[in-house]
Amino acid sequence: MTQPAFPDRSGPVQLAGPAGALELAVELPEADVPTLPVVAVVCHPLPTEGGSMHNKVVTMVARALRELGATTVRFNFRGTGHSEGQFDEGRGEADDLRAVVAWVRAQRPRQQLWLAGFSFGAYVSLRVAEELKPALLISIAPPAGRWDFASIALPTMPWLVVQGDNDEVVDPQAVYGWLEKSKAQAELVRMPDTGHFFHRKLIDLRGAIKNGVKPYLPTADE
Repeated sequence: MTQPAFPDRSGPVQLAGPAGALELAVELPEADVPTLPVVAVVCHPLPTEGGSMHNKVVTMVARALRELGATTVRFNFRGTGHSEGQFDEGRGEADDLRAVVAWVRAQRPRQQLWLAGFSFGAYVSLRVAEELKPALLISIAPPAGRWDFASIALPTMPWLVVQGDNDEVVDPQAVYGWLEKSKAQAELVRMPDTGHFFHRKLIDLRGAIKNGVKPYLPTADE
């Protein structure tokens, strides 16, 4: 399967991945903002618990970034939606992410790559962040305590972490403890009265993302 060109309009894309076809959704920046030289790849939560690129947190993160002028790429990990293959506990999913990033970088070599992930997607993106060296990393409810974070090489790039204080899936104290113990250089945004799926807090999440990444936005003509 020949890899497709990067589209000039928002829509679905099918990519050749390491376990078969990968289903992508490429979305261009909002029409009323200057287009920035940024492509942000957003990773979804655990597929065995219903996670996909259509998850409302994933789509809100992507929307927030497009409202700032970034192009976003959401995709389904192997075995999810129309992506081929089978769930692989984060190992194969990291290979899926590598394939998507390689395609983005080949197609948009002069633009910054940003990585974002929610829950399991945050874990997968953290696994490969030091290898892939995005210009910015965004982790929403990284599942410390649920997955092996001891083996993760701490990111050295700018890093935003958003965590709800009332998360019922990811233990907030495990996240805060991991960040403190590892001496991670992350900007942590704690959201009070907020559960894992940001129910009734999605607008607040959008604001946290936009405010958190604002210092790292390139200029439109950069």
